[in-house]
Amino acid sequence: MCRNITTLRGLEPPATDEEIRAAAEQFVRKVTGVQRSAAASTREPCDRATEQIAAIVDALLAELPERKVPPRSVPPLRREDVQARIAAVARHSG
Repeated sequence: MCRNITTLRGLEPPATDEEIRAAAEQFVRKVTGVQRSAAASTREPCDRATEQIAAIVDALLAELPERKVPPRSVPPLRREDVQARIAAVARHSG
């Protein structure tokens, strides 16, 4: 269902709060069909759901045993090209 969500369990170093939140946000966007929640009527429920899902994922990752093999893909926030795009957007926004 969510091909863009990468496996966070077994990463070295472990998944960060930012990576967990990004995965939760991607999940919420996928299941709701809301890509950018500008209106308060969609933003607030989506933000709340994202925070709840992120907390659940954080707890789940803490409970699961370590993986024997690391995940095959690297989360987007760990990729140089993604970091460069984020930096470019930040430069143009500020």
